[in-house]
Amino acid sequence: QVQLVESGGGLVQPGGSLRLSCAASGSIFNIYTMGWYRQAPDKQRELVATFTSAGSTNYADSVKGRFTISRDNAKNTVYLQMNSLKPEDTAVYYCKARGVEKPLSTPYDYWGQGTQVTVSS
Repeated sequence: QVQLVESGGGLVQPGGSLRLSCAASGSIFNIYTMGWYRQAPDKQRELVATFTSAGSTNYADSVKGRFTISRDNAKNTVYLQMNSLKPEDTAVYYCKARGVEKPLSTPYDYWGQGTQVTVSS
């Protein structure tokens, strides 16, 4: 079984910065894509940023130029540096990892428990 543990959320003023971390542990054989999603109240969960095992990144248009995703494969950890935060960035942020626990098995999506980010003055 694979566990994802997020940290780094909190309350920040508009224009401020936060850094989220997500560490994967457990019976991991290989992790392919790691990424961040968010869900605001009364809204659907949406993609924020992803980082593939090949090193490619993808960002939602709303965060391009403000957020940076990075990854430490040796630690099975993904980070999200969030700068110039806006009130509309307020949401629960979830980490997701797509991986396998055994060779040649079907990839599975693992989710973290979520961390609250609130941007308010």
